[in-house]
Formats: sequence, C-alpha cells, structure tokens
Amino acid sequence: MPNGPLSLPARLYLLAWDTTKGRITGSTHLHHLVRAGALTELAQRGLLVDDEGIVTPVDPDSRTGDVVLDGLLELVSESRPRRWKTWVTSRARFTLDAVRAQLAADGYLRAERKRVLGIFPSVEYELDRVAAVEDLRTRAREVLEGPMPVAEVGDRDAALVALATAAELRTFASARERREHRARIDALAERGGAAAPALRTVLQDVRAAVVVAATTASATAATSTPS
Repeated sequence: MPNGPLSLPARLYLLAWDTTKGRITGSTHLHHLVRAGALTELAQRGLLVDDEGIVTPVDPDSRTGDVVLDGLLELVSESRPRRWKTWVTSRARFTLDAVRAQLAADGYLRAERKRVLGIFPSVEYELDRVAAVEDLRTRAREVLEGPMPVAEVGDRDAALVALATAAELRTFASARERREHRARIDALAERGGAAAPALRTVLQDVRAAVVVAATTASATAATSTPS
C-alpha cells in the first residue's frame, strides 16, 4: 500500500469514517488515535527519539513540511518532558483539530460553520472524498489479511493497521476479525518499529496507550447507557 501524500495520523482519521452512514466513528477516543499516529510517524522519521522512556526531539528546529506533524514537534519541543503514553493523551485534540483542518484544505472533508445555541461558533465536518477513503480502507485491509508477508509491508502501513486495530475501529475491522488476525496484527506492530529496537518500544507504548483509551471510552459509554 503506497504511503502517498497522506500522513499516518490523517489516514487513521479517515479510516474512522463510516462511508455508508456518512459519519465518524470512535469519536470518544479518536483524538488519542490520531495523536498516536503522529507520534509514531515522527518516531519512524527519526525526529522524535526515546530517551529512557521520554519523548525527545532530535532537533527542535526540524520540520517535515506537514503542518500536523510540525505542530506536534513544536508542541513537544516547547513542553516539559513527558513519556510516550502521556503524549498520546496530553492535549491530543490539538492534533485532531489540525488533521481535520488539513484534510478540509486538501478536499477530503467539507467544513460547515455553525453556531451552538445560536451563539458559540462551531465547525462540523462532512466527508467529501468517499471513494478515496474506501480505497484507503481496502488497501489497509489487504495489509491486515495478507497475502503479502509481514516482512514486505512498509513500516508506516504496518503501524497504520496496528494502531487502527488497537483502537478497535469498527469501520476497519470487527472484533471477530481482530481476534482472527491477532498473530498478524502483533507481527505488524513489530514491523512498524523494525527500524530500531527503541522504535519497537515506542510503538508498543503508543499502541498500549491507544488500547487503554479505547477500553476506557467503551466502558464509559456502557455505564452511561440507560438500562
């Protein structure tokens, strides 16, 4: 699956769209998933490294040319030291908002400005490029199911599947499919951090944080649902 111009956080966000119902899913923890994708891509690019568990920019002045990734780089550089799991949740909506604005500018989303209670300005997004998202999902499913050997999958594609399944995105794979492909998903998670031993640890930490966020969101939704 070619990486194309879309970053890992942007692709994770698009995978959360239900193209049949025209709505986003997993919204209670989507910001954590998108942030996890941005951290992972910056680590894969060698711009964020692990220093005894602390997220550390290699060069505070480095830039990727991607506004979402560069925004997170700047945020990490200007903030106190934090661990990977902490950065998955800390101010994560900052990255989500940046991804949506970027995708709207690129024509994937349509932004509609509204006012809540007729007073407070708000922006709602609709999916415009449905076919592109369906193609993205098809290609990601091929990575999940095979037949390409895991060793031949690109590191960013491997991380995409590992994180999307960790977040339990129903628009990507059902619970049954996640169980069925568990061994391959674990292998893809390893592949996503194959560039260096430290990167494997980073992806493990980030993936674990996404699992916690998804589980917490599901438990909260269950307890708030009237019996």
